[in-house]
Amino acid sequence: MQRRDFNSMLALTGLAASGSVALAQPAPAAPVEGRQFRRLAPPLATPPGKVEVIEVFMYTCPHCFKFDTPLSQWAKAHAADVTLRRVAVGANTMTGLTQRMFFALQAMGVEDALHQPVFSAIHVGGADVTSESGVFDLAGRLGVDMAKFKQAYNSFSVVGKCRQANQFMQDTGIDSVPTLIIGGRFVTSPSMAGAPGASEVEDGARALQIADVLVKRARG
Repeated sequence: MQRRDFNSMLALTGLAASGSVALAQPAPAAPVEGRQFRRLAPPLATPPGKVEVIEVFMYTCPHCFKFDTPLSQWAKAHAADVTLRRVAVGANTMTGLTQRMFFALQAMGVEDALHQPVFSAIHVGGADVTSESGVFDLAGRLGVDMAKFKQAYNSFSVVGKCRQANQFMQDTGIDSVPTLIIGGRFVTSPSMAGAPGASEVEDGARALQIADVLVKRARG
């Protein structure tokens, strides 16, 4: 998969994509800095006791959708000392709608339960989330308490979190999604880890294998 900058990602917004479980693929024993990963300078502060992995993503990104299942399975396998935190970003008014949806669901405490259903509704079910009414319709179909959802969606807290997430993306120099930040120190992604001629599923698998190496370095 060619590395896409943020503007290029927008052209793919709303395209349907089928989820796949990444198959094990060979990855370099020692990934090359500057190619398969890069360092953050300065590093981010991280919670003590575990290695925090941050995924920067968009609900409308088909590549994020394909990467979500393998990433979730990877995180569960590392749950003993790795935490996964997702940060939704938006590039314009339209992608900002589902960004606000993510933080509204998070504020309601239902993000974990509805994360995968939201992705599936958009990329498998073809849910139209190009308008606020479309986002509200999707939330209603997912069984969300609409009064609480609209209150959270329009709250200063959620609007502020969206602004902070976009600033976070800019401050960390991330220009494509999905991207992982590992232990506050390392950045990698399927596009960085990818090999010429490899499929998107293979690139995602390589990214997670490189993430394994970087988690070990972050522990040290």
